[in-house]
Amino acid sequence: MNKNLGSSMEENFNIHLGKKLRMRRLSLGLTQTKVAQAINVTFQQIQKYEKGTNGVSSNRLMQLSQFLKVPIIYFFEDYREFKDISSAESANDDLNYSFLSRTFSSLSRVQKEKILQILSNASKFEKVV
Repeated sequence: MNKNLGSSMEENFNIHLGKKLRMRRLSLGLTQTKVAQAINVTFQQIQKYEKGTNGVSSNRLMQLSQFLKVPIIYFFEDYREFKDISSAESANDDLNYSFLSRTFSSLSRVQKEKILQILSNASKFEKVV
């Protein structure tokens, strides 16, 4: 394998993983400091992970996955270079449908109704525009 190609793919993945980490952290309302304390690193290290400046080791990835309550595959599923050989579904570059589906399934009835109402309202808005 061309060393530059591997390096470029690694950099791209670090950026991708950082975006997924940030998105999940924010969705849970957590600060970088809170996540850092949970996995025993500095908040600056979390900043570097989120920017893609530093890669995340397999052990840290496991810790992040457990603390953020997502399966490890969450960080890989919508990465364009990732091929899940057990999945027959086509991947979407923008959304992680399986994660959204699992998350929606875990919500209470009231929470699901609120989300469905928001989607319904958004759909009506799109028709107007």
